[in-house]
Amino acid sequence: MAQVHGSPGSPGSPATNTAAPGGPAGLGRLIGVGLLLAGVVLLALGAYFGPYSYATATPGKLTVETCTVDYKYRSSTSSSSRKRTKTKWCYGTFTATDGSVKNLNAELKSDALHQRGDVMEALKTGDTSYQQDHGWVGAIAVGCVWWFGALVPLALGLLCATTGFAFGGASDFQRSRQAAGQGLIKTVYALVAVGVIGFGISMLVMFFV
Repeated sequence: MAQVHGSPGSPGSPATNTAAPGGPAGLGRLIGVGLLLAGVVLLALGAYFGPYSYATATPGKLTVETCTVDYKYRSSTSSSSRKRTKTKWCYGTFTATDGSVKNLNAELKSDALHQRGDVMEALKTGDTSYQQDHGWVGAIAVGCVWWFGALVPLALGLLCATTGFAFGGASDFQRSRQAAGQGLIKTVYALVAVGVIGFGISMLVMFFV
């Protein structure tokens, strides 16, 4: 008696199971869309915390009255020891460059402990918030940290959305790599490399500015 095999479109056929919306490929594309959205959000945050915040802040000077160090302790997850972090704060009178604002009780995080009477370049970023003014170089460096960081989820999102890669291990990556082709794979590698290198350089610029 002849056996009847399921057709390619039947519910039990391999082709239908592979293309099922809830399968690994469908999940991978859903993950890809999420990563692409995350990348776009990071790009927007970079613009906001970098150039936009600097352009809308009020520049001025802080005449230092006193500086203190705030110590905080936290437990290390890898050992029973407690790590100590310290934050330097300076307090004094902030005077806007255009004379529009004067606050006798301004405070901001400082890179160093200053003596009484020292004058620091500062920015008024909110009603009661201030920060050191590192110029446009510092503002762009802050933006670049977010922008270069965004390249990693954008690259992975492009790979996932295009091929259905769902981070399912070596076999899933191999399948996705064959589906993507050399052009897309090279683009993804290049975006990740540029993102990691650019992020590191931007962090160094922020540290030394």
